[in-house]
Amino acid sequence: MRTKEQYLEGLKKLRRNLYYNGSKIDRVSEPQMNALNVMCETFDATTDPELRDLCTATSHLSGNTINRFNHIHQNTDDLHKKQNMTRALCRKVGFCIQRCMGIDGTNAINAASFEADKVRPGETNYHQNFLKWLRCFQDNDLVGCCAQTDMKGERLKRPKEQADPDMYVHVVEKKSDGIVVRGCKLHISEASIADEILVIPTRALGPDEKDYAVAFALPADWEGIKQVVHVHPQRGREHFKRGFDIGYTDSYIILDDCFVPWDRVFLCGENDHGGMCALLFALFHRHSYSGCKPAVGDVYLGLAALAARHNGISRAPHVKEMFAEFIKTTELGYAAGFTASAMGKPEVYIPGLGPVPYGPGSCIPNSIYANVGRCLTGEAVYEEKEMLCNIAGGYPSTFPYEKDLLNPELKPLLDKYLKRNPNMPVEEQIKFWMFFADYTCSSLAGAMDYGSYHGGGSPIMEQIAITSQYDIKSREHLVNYLAGVEKLKPGTLTKF
Repeated sequence: MRTKEQYLEGLKKLRRNLYYNGSKIDRVSEPQMNALNVMCETFDATTDPELRDLCTATSHLSGNTINRFNHIHQNTDDLHKKQNMTRALCRKVGFCIQRCMGIDGTNAINAASFEADKVRPGETNYHQNFLKWLRCFQDNDLVGCCAQTDMKGERLKRPKEQADPDMYVHVVEKKSDGIVVRGCKLHISEASIADEILVIPTRALGPDEKDYAVAFALPADWEGIKQVVHVHPQRGREHFKRGFDIGYTDSYIILDDCFVPWDRVFLCGENDHGGMCALLFALFHRHSYSGCKPAVGDVYLGLAALAARHNGISRAPHVKEMFAEFIKTTELGYAAGFTASAMGKPEVYIPGLGPVPYGPGSCIPNSIYANVGRCLTGEAVYEEKEMLCNIAGGYPSTFPYEKDLLNPELKPLLDKYLKRNPNMPVEEQIKFWMFFADYTCSSLAGAMDYGSYHGGGSPIMEQIAITSQYDIKSREHLVNYLAGVEKLKPGTLTKF
């Protein structure tokens, strides 16, 4: 496994294909440092006595100890540890740990590539291609991101119906040594600080949309890839230092007639499994959310409790009610994810067929519980921010700038008027409210809210998954039995 220093040295060697605010930048340039600060924690954690067991795993390919972010889940214990690793690391940095896109993308492709080889037996080697790539990915402890979301153009039209076919990434040419792809993926978290980019479909695909059923992996600086980068750092501090500085990045990944060698292609034309790969990534990512969102809930509850203490309103009944709401959302989201782990199996739900075996035996979280947890916590994002605003009042939104707080003429006056709680040192209060503003009314906070709401799919997508996969019919039979309309069907009482 690599150290964070080796990771950063590797990034320095990559070709400059990042575009930021009108210029090309290096991967370790100043705008990206806060995001790198977060990613580096995923390397430090593998030697941390408290985190090492959660953050490492045994590779099913080599038998070597590897970073868990590069692991393929072999059993329910792996799913539990992935969820707990995510919550622990997100607690440590205070928000998204960034590296879950790689583990979720690799686990999706692992299953889909295995099944896709069955479509044309002996003609394709997708799964072997993937395993060869995965062994390198694990042995070198690489950082992966997953490029799923397409531009989509006219949102009510399918890929094949778009006026411009490039609105979805697709194959434009097949050659003896590889394929050529074109299109753009957007909102791709941490692509600008990743070693490898995994590209997968974004939706279910029909038989006439085989060119869009493509999955592959490329180095992040590959010829034909351009990244248009958006960075989301915290505002810099000179005097009132934080305990940990966070930030993240996302990219528009433009694939400009990009050549992909066959040994890096994991799907090409298998539309059914292209759609399943899209679904699986969403499922694994929603399961990861049951680790990260509870960690963010831990931070939000701490913000709420301290804001109430600083304002002297901790005992107010309505404040305690809001504390309960934070706790309920946080722990129900975690519990749903934990149940999704415990009920994990090497199977997927297919409409009309129900749960069916899928993949080479790796463990897939239960879809209903993963989606329930993600939907519940995603819908709560703006309600939680409203509660924080309610407890804090307008104070954080107009808090003085750091240099005004240090101005010799202003400092005595501001120290006097910013000291709300007489039992707390004024500098402690200043640090807290500046941090509170970081999380609630900064440009970073606005982007964080969008990510928390839409990441892994908006709540409407989880609602669709839940209602399309849940056995509503058996509940109808139960009520008809209780109403005297029909006799009790065998298995109704014990089918949960």
